[in-house]
Amino acid sequence: MFNFLKKVFARKRKSFQDYSFEQMEYNLRDEGVVQFAQWLHPGEFNHRFDQVYVDFFKHCIKKGDFIIDVGANMGDTTVPMALAAGVTGTTLALEPNPHAFKILEANAQLNKDKTNIIPLNFAATSEDGVFTFGSGDPSFGNGGIVGFTHNEKRNVRYTFSVTGKNLHNYLLANYSGLLPKLTLIKIDTEGYDKEIIKSIPEIIDQYRPYLIVEYFGPSLMEEKWELFDLLASKKYVQYKINEFDAAKVSFERKDIVAKRTFNVLAIPTEKNGHS
Repeated sequence: MFNFLKKVFARKRKSFQDYSFEQMEYNLRDEGVVQFAQWLHPGEFNHRFDQVYVDFFKHCIKKGDFIIDVGANMGDTTVPMALAAGVTGTTLALEPNPHAFKILEANAQLNKDKTNIIPLNFAATSEDGVFTFGSGDPSFGNGGIVGFTHNEKRNVRYTFSVTGKNLHNYLLANYSGLLPKLTLIKIDTEGYDKEIIKSIPEIIDQYRPYLIVEYFGPSLMEEKWELFDLLASKKYVQYKINEFDAAKVSFERKDIVAKRTFNVLAIPTEKNGHS
């Protein structure tokens, strides 16, 4: 039965379909009623949204903070992060995929009494320019920037051009006044995470935000080691997180596993006076 459903699903996704969203409603213990625009793309269901998920981010974020979600997709992590920062905080949500971005925009318009989300339709890249966004899905439920290292020949079946901006330059030009409140940057960019971190060294060194990054399964082991070593060189201790709950597991270089995707919470050992 499972194999049959997989075949049916595959047949349905051979051509592009423009999916809308369904507005969901969750009643959380602390936040009360929270609305969420759930993208109806077949590959984008089963995202978690509960009090434990929001509380995970509260360990890193307090009301009024400035936070950044790079690779926000529809906003399934953006909204919980923004709830932790509250309406007095500011949550930037970057998503270059226009099909996911329209859902992200919808989520930014919801819960205006509880969140302050600014959706941005561009990719965080090493330099400003036009880049190729690729996906193995004709309806672009997921994907990322192509043409770098392990991703050179991946996700090139369905592509389009997107705008990329250097995050360091963009933040200094538009949000320099909020940078002293920067407490968390979440990055989920299909293996491009380390390139983004390398593009914002001064911001990391000065403001010492928590970082949530993804060790992307298809990345080469050398790339995963580079990501680990990059964070270690910035004096971050890494913890593996599975379900974005209170539990986190100490994570070392030797624990990196090939072809397995997992998230890491990187905590700075030195705060440089920033709290």
